[in-house]
Amino acid sequence: MRRIDAIGITFGIFVAGGLAYAILQLVGLDSQSAGIWSQALLVVGLISWLATYLFRAGSKKMTYHQQREEYEKAFLQKQLDELTPEELAKIQAEIELGDK
Repeated sequence: MRRIDAIGITFGIFVAGGLAYAILQLVGLDSQSAGIWSQALLVVGLISWLATYLFRAGSKKMTYHQQREEYEKAFLQKQLDELTPEELAKIQAEIELGDK
């Protein structure tokens, strides 16, 4: 994530909180109740986001992990493609001896 993205998200959350406060006041809540409810919505939203983040981090479904796995697979495939038939046969023989 770039710095400008983080700034944009922060600004968006700030604006969303202000809109929630204004809408709650329009619905008929006094300013104190509207403030409490808009803060409660913010806290629930942040806790929900944190839960999804922890789930993605725990299950390794994050972009970084996926990119690293793809890179490692491509790297190993490239190394395998560069092997000569003799080198490949030697490695296969070593694997077969290791399995016995």
